[in-house]
Amino acid sequence: MVAQVLPSVVQITTGSGLGSGVILDDKGDIVTNAHVVGTATTFQVRVASNPTAMAATLVGAYPPDDLAVIHLDQPPTGLKPARFGDSSKLQIGDIVLAMGNPLGLTGSVTDGIVSAVGRAVTEPAGDGSPGATLPQAIQTSAAINPGNSGGALVDLSASVIGVPTLAAISPQTGGSAAPGIGFAIPSNVVTDIAGQLVANGGHVPNSRRAALGIGAVTVVDQNGQPAGVAVGSVVPGGPAAAAGIKPGDVITAVNNTPVQSSAELSEVLAGLKPGQAVPVTVIDPQGKTRSVTVTLGQLPGS
Repeated sequence: MVAQVLPSVVQITTGSGLGSGVILDDKGDIVTNAHVVGTATTFQVRVASNPTAMAATLVGAYPPDDLAVIHLDQPPTGLKPARFGDSSKLQIGDIVLAMGNPLGLTGSVTDGIVSAVGRAVTEPAGDGSPGATLPQAIQTSAAINPGNSGGALVDLSASVIGVPTLAAISPQTGGSAAPGIGFAIPSNVVTDIAGQLVANGGHVPNSRRAALGIGAVTVVDQNGQPAGVAVGSVVPGGPAAAAGIKPGDVITAVNNTPVQSSAELSEVLAGLKPGQAVPVTVIDPQGKTRSVTVTLGQLPGS
């Protein structure tokens, strides 16, 4: 299985770092993480069949799902596209391998299991990356280290079922990675977003992500603790505006799930669908609490 898949995993180098990628097709399109490409538009790529670095350029990125596609300027013959599996069929306990270039160690393979599915995880902002909230993420015990990002999470049938993206950070260990807890973007999301980027000149017309149609910021209580999400702006004619939510309101729950920060709001929305009608608890500037029903819109594409 390793021999089948590893030739489809590449190393991507930018001016500020390196990561991994997975070959989409024999035309030279490669999917990776948006945080791997960062602000770069040109790259050096090494494939398993050719140790010589090849030039590539950015096709497009979609930061809300932390995905991007780059294209080899002169694709060599013999590129081996990966076979993507159906991530909806994953079960807890399935054995998986993570393939990539951790710490620049080309073609490394680690093993583990699917620890959980359907996680909504928030990825912090970093150099060239605004951060992202990833819906339906796969949790795995396979080791994920810097450089693994954008690579392949593979099942025992040699199908790519996810793209490793981040490791959990443990506050108890001073902000270092928590061993045995990593997350991958499911292959069904990867093929959808990457396919849209390739087919639409680097754009994503259909995000399939729910949105309230607001600009939001976390508010804190008198003890400095997160206490809700303040509405700074409302998209005219958008879902929140149609439900009567106004700038200055503070959202404290969505779909009966408490939200104390903008990150928590993003995680709740990540588990919902456009068109879904959900209750939203709001406190107005006078301190009056009310519940409104919002029919969710769609997060804008790119």
